Amino acid sequence: MEFQPGQLDNQQLIKLYHSLLLPRMIEEKMLVLLRQGKISKWFSGIGQEAISVGATLALEKEEWIMPLHRNLGVFTAREMPLTELFKQWQGDVTGYSKARERSFHFGSKAHFVCGMISHLGPQLALADGVALAYQQRGAQKVALAFTGDGGTSEGDFHEALNVAAVWNLPVIFIIENNGYGLSTPTNEQYKCAHLIDRAKGYGIEGVRIDGNNVLEVYHTIKGVRDYCIQHQKPYIIECDTFRMRGHEEASGIKYVPTELLELWAQKDPIRNYEDFLLLKGILQQSDIASIRANFKEKIEADLSQVMEMTPLNPSIENEIGDVFAPIVENNIPTLESLIQPELKSKRFIESISDALRAAMHRYPEMIIMGQDIAEYGGAFKLTEGFVNEFGKQRIRNTPICESAIVGAALGLSLEGIKSVMEMQFADFVTVGFNQIVNNLAKIHYRWGQNADVVVRMPTGAGVGAGPFHSQSNEAWFTHVPGLKVVYPSNPADAKGLMIAALADPNPVLYFEHKAMYRSVEGEVPEVYYQVPIGKAHFVCRGDDATIITYGMGVHWAKKYQSENTNVSLTILDLRSLAPLDYDAIVEAVASTGKVMVLHEDNLTGGIGGEISAWIAEHCFTQLDAPIMRCASLDTPIPFNIILEKQYLANSRLQETMQKLLTY
Repeated sequence: MEFQPGQLDNQQLIKLYHSLLLPRMIEEKMLVLLRQGKISKWFSGIGQEAISVGATLALEKEEWIMPLHRNLGVFTAREMPLTELFKQWQGDVTGYSKARERSFHFGSKAHFVCGMISHLGPQLALADGVALAYQQRGAQKVALAFTGDGGTSEGDFHEALNVAAVWNLPVIFIIENNGYGLSTPTNEQYKCAHLIDRAKGYGIEGVRIDGNNVLEVYHTIKGVRDYCIQHQKPYIIECDTFRMRGHEEASGIKYVPTELLELWAQKDPIRNYEDFLLLKGILQQSDIASIRANFKEKIEADLSQVMEMTPLNPSIENEIGDVFAPIVENNIPTLESLIQPELKSKRFIESISDALRAAMHRYPEMIIMGQDIAEYGGAFKLTEGFVNEFGKQRIRNTPICESAIVGAALGLSLEGIKSVMEMQFADFVTVGFNQIVNNLAKIHYRWGQNADVVVRMPTGAGVGAGPFHSQSNEAWFTHVPGLKVVYPSNPADAKGLMIAALADPNPVLYFEHKAMYRSVEGEVPEVYYQVPIGKAHFVCRGDDATIITYGMGVHWAKKYQSENTNVSLTILDLRSLAPLDYDAIVEAVASTGKVMVLHEDNLTGGIGGEISAWIAEHCFTQLDAPIMRCASLDTPIPFNIILEKQYLANSRLQETMQKLLTY
């Protein structure tokens, strides 16, 4: 192994040694504690320290890094206090994740380290979003993300690289090729000679280096960082290395040939760097012994401070309270508080467009992203004209990379920039599902980072678009803690809910019914106002029966009422599906004692089942009849209009209401 100091002086070379040795000695201690049962799990980076340390020290301290679970050197090189790290690994309530996460599944905004999720690949797209934020601000910075050889097979890897290449983002992607994806060797993972060969497919520059040579890693990343900033382009670095321990300690390494372990033991990054420093006379054996002794003393001292776990008194209130980031007070008036506002008749689509346009002015850094949303104006022309007003840097056409774009939106949020991501059709959210339900939804609960992201979801049937452009999939997301879900039924609410969603520091899925875009019109205040998320609206109040509904169901219920004037209905428009307005639901049930939950979504697993169960549990004494559910068929949505009408809940509304009224 040949070490080239370059412009580094002896003090800098010694600092690198300190940074390289510390994570190794911490790990050795952790393995002892693991055997003693004092920590529950450990993912070892022994043998790979040079990559984490060299990469981190090559960056500025305020540049974001997206590490994985074998990158202890990132955390220590960013000078995160050992006492705090020990608390985290022990599952102490005072740790970075308040005992909610294990090992390295946590982040720290103060140290510009982003917590990983177990799916590995999604972290890469977050680096895209951070780099986009840097680029928008003209900051001379890069974002850096790690992946392993196994992670390069994931779709998220390809999507993130493609987006970074197309958008010319200053991102460094590091592949730690350590020979195995858990137990699967690289020759069973990919067929190209080297992973760096994939760079050519994205029009990206790349280089393959010795990941066990800390100076080669450091100098390479220093140079690549300069390249990315100067040219505003991404770069891939493949680091050859080896994992000397199991994927995690319980899995062992019986699948690794002995001769391979012996070969890589000779390439140990710390021992070889020590030999170099000794050979050059930069350190003496006594210096190394002293450094090791000092580290051992510090590790033991810091560990002794936190070995006694902080008493954990579980609090349901605290757990639920940390699912969402707190909403900061704003001066946006509510719709209900407006006094004689100037009104203008707007179509549903226009009210959403108006809200987005006004928000783009209110939040000068806000970005809207989606397929065909710029010059084309979006599939439904909702953002038509936006690119002329705000420019292509803020109204961004995206590749067909839903997962990467949701991830990029979260990356923007790390840098405090709001974003709106349009799913061209709500059906397409399936290919971005992981980013939404595991990254956006859980990030605040896990380590206190907000996700200031709105995902627009053009949804619903009634337009003869068939099984893949018509689904009502809102119930998928109401099940996930950490997501807010809104679904307006009229233009005034559509504008107010969009403004509220953008003011909220939490991820909001904004469902907008395609069939309403140009068919529903109403009076909309011209001012900037919000409809509070989690607040339902009584469309009308009656005595005979209650319909609890939202979206298109509101219009079906109103049509039923207009055609059946002998029936007096209470119609409650939920507007928000997560959180639900339970106070309004109680009031709606009590008003008539007979309740129908109506929605366009399929019957089984729809939110109507949850609402019905809650009413049965909390409002049983108010009921005069069984709760009825009126929903669409449990089939995919057919293309033929006649079949589609049969599929939709509206075709059974009359029959279901008759059962309820005559019970």
